[in-house]
Amino acid sequence: MIARMPSDEQSPAQALLPRATPTAVGVPAHAVAAVLDRLEARSIECHSIMMVRHGHVLAEGWWAPYSAERPHLLYSVTKSFTSIAVGLAIADGLLALDDRVVDVLPDRVPDDVSEQGGRITVHHLLSMTAGHDADCLDEAWGREPGDLVRGFLRVPFPEVEGTRHAYDNATTYVLARMVERVTGRGLPEFLDERLFTPMGVDHAEWDRVAGGAAFGFHGLHLTTEAVAAFGELLLRGGRWGERQLVPHDWVELATRRHVATLPAADEPQNPDFLCGYGYQFWMSRHGYHGNGSYGQQCIVVPSHDLVVAVTSGHRNEDSPAQAVFDAIWECLLPRLDVVDGAGDDERLAERLRTLSLPLVPGSADPGRSVTARLDASAEGSALPDGATVVVDPVEGGWLLRLGADLDIEAGHGRWRESAPLGRPIVAAGAWQGGTFIADLYVITTPHRVRLVVDAEARTAVATWSTVPLTGPSLVLHVTAPLMTRPDVA
Repeated sequence: MIARMPSDEQSPAQALLPRATPTAVGVPAHAVAAVLDRLEARSIECHSIMMVRHGHVLAEGWWAPYSAERPHLLYSVTKSFTSIAVGLAIADGLLALDDRVVDVLPDRVPDDVSEQGGRITVHHLLSMTAGHDADCLDEAWGREPGDLVRGFLRVPFPEVEGTRHAYDNATTYVLARMVERVTGRGLPEFLDERLFTPMGVDHAEWDRVAGGAAFGFHGLHLTTEAVAAFGELLLRGGRWGERQLVPHDWVELATRRHVATLPAADEPQNPDFLCGYGYQFWMSRHGYHGNGSYGQQCIVVPSHDLVVAVTSGHRNEDSPAQAVFDAIWECLLPRLDVVDGAGDDERLAERLRTLSLPLVPGSADPGRSVTARLDASAEGSALPDGATVVVDPVEGGWLLRLGADLDIEAGHGRWRESAPLGRPIVAAGAWQGGTFIADLYVITTPHRVRLVVDAEARTAVATWSTVPLTGPSLVLHVTAPLMTRPDVA
């Protein structure tokens, strides 16, 4: 069982937050169940959910093979943590909102920097109002493959700084480098010392660019409970237990609206992304949130003393984040403090204990093996064209040999874990007639690969359910540590 239901007592020593039943904190269990029902009806692929009210975890669950102790890639929720690092540097007197990039990082300023580039400040970066009209990451990287800061300053600014918000990953990358320059510490080390270690979070992991620096705008891995604890820290105004870890004034400043947000022409009109932007936080209809691709969320609702953390692996074009907001606003908030039936708590507990993503149906067909050639013509191929794919039966499942580098264990009727290049993969498969099918979960991320092998034709395809934003190579994403160029779109 990969889920826990909280009791009235503190859960194990490593837990960051105390537990309580839904009834004890004024939440009807059937309202939580209604949220789950809504997400299932929308076919949202959730990996975990945790709800916290009045400082206590009231409901938590993980869809197997995801599990409580496993960090999960947060994508752009990472930006909200970089905002906290900026606030800490400002509180230390090392940085100010009106400090200019060209003054803090003078050695990374191009000779042809524009007048506007010379005026960009910490405030403009935090609020994403530098003057670009779209995410400039790809163009900045293309202009300066060796230095994204220089590339950012070289991209033309069609808008006047401070006047228009445009979601721009490169702004957060520049902020991370400014924090590192003034503190003399890497962003991960700085946040470990000032935030994670004092909170009791000992499993923060970071993806990095090829030069070794943390992305800053993406790449942080945390457990679901650590994300929920971060939301609770914000809800408490930066206070954790008896310690004021983050200045209250910074939390207030970072999580309030600084600029209007406009809908993108080619994206759905999601209301909880049209309420304005703070300092690396989105405003919503009820509070504010950190948001990451494929449905990673840290939702804070001060008016109801509520925090909800969600990890997911759903496609961005299906608006998984907005589906979660709609479920919480419509199924949960109207029912708070109207508790009727404590017996529902245990029914909810059982449901949360048995959450699971579907295993591949089919037979084990023991003794059957096949060698095939990978066809990479399918969109989102995780392996190169022509790679050899071998399916060999072993006790309880199969050993999958994918090309020269990947030997992956897959179970039949159960999940099996391996780590051929350092990062874990959890896999299960089955034969369906003459076809072998396996799901390979890159379990510290939102992503999985579906492997399909045609035994008669001796061909195989390996495609991502959602292609990682850092590229389709499966080898890249199971190699530890993950280091790549900053090409997240």
